[in-house]
Amino acid sequence: MSGFAYRVTAQAVEEIAPRDALSCAAEFVWIHLTSRDEEVQAWLRDHAALDHFTIDALTALETRPRCEQINGAAVLNMRGMTHEAMASSDPLASIRLRADGKRVISVTRLPLDALDAARKAMESGQIRDAGDLIATLATAITEQLDPQVAQLGDSLDDCEEQLDPRAAFDLRRTVSRVRRQAIGYRRFLYPQRTALEKLAGLAVTWLSDEDRLHIAAAADRAARMAEELESIRERAALIHEALTDLRAEVIDQRSLLIAVAAMIFLPLTFITGLFGMNVDGIPYARHPESFWVITGFSLAVAAGVALYFVRRHWFR
Repeated sequence: MSGFAYRVTAQAVEEIAPRDALSCAAEFVWIHLTSRDEEVQAWLRDHAALDHFTIDALTALETRPRCEQINGAAVLNMRGMTHEAMASSDPLASIRLRADGKRVISVTRLPLDALDAARKAMESGQIRDAGDLIATLATAITEQLDPQVAQLGDSLDDCEEQLDPRAAFDLRRTVSRVRRQAIGYRRFLYPQRTALEKLAGLAVTWLSDEDRLHIAAAADRAARMAEELESIRERAALIHEALTDLRAEVIDQRSLLIAVAAMIFLPLTFITGLFGMNVDGIPYARHPESFWVITGFSLAVAAGVALYFVRRHWFR
């Protein structure tokens, strides 16, 4: 089991080992655990003395953002950016927190980028209680997600400016990637908004009015990003349809050219086949100028057929 812990006293903020955090004297303690094995469950059960509902919420393999009040404490799951490679359907790493007035226990299975911002705020003395910590994490998560969502929108803007049948393959691949990422982000942002709004409304004394305002602002920002992701998903679908239409138009144009060429050469094939028969009685078979006469006639027929198609506007 690995992780870190901080204790906040009236004099200073000190980083300590997680195993010593439960027994130390402090006004506020933050214990963060990082693990994928059963060691965390054993520590939460035997040392932190948490109930099995809270332990399951903190160590579940698959989690969606949610907020519950269990035995007077808030149990919160959130999703945020991570520098590790993630699947397109599950692009965000989770952090699970159990918070009361004096102590916060957080658990992650993958490194969460927002933890760096929270640790810096803790070491600088900006975090003094559980409300400050949760508000800082929620704000950092939304601030890190915002440019990612904006980048997806910018990618679609570039695709819309470059709509060209010749670049359809690369554009379709880019649009598909953006659409998958937008769906993956949106999948967690909507429930995260609900979880933060529920947390801001919990009847607990350790959440100050300022903390509730920061958490509500993070929830509002998550809602705005979710709406933008929905717009990105719809735009991606429209661009994909436009690329499909462009590709179909190119195929139609090429098919038209092939059809026109076939129509031009169809009477020529008949003429050359007729005069190429190896039988007696073919007119002008012995005439010295017959080859050039038939060639000229064939060219005239081809020009007449081509002129007909031009006058019928088949080449537009």
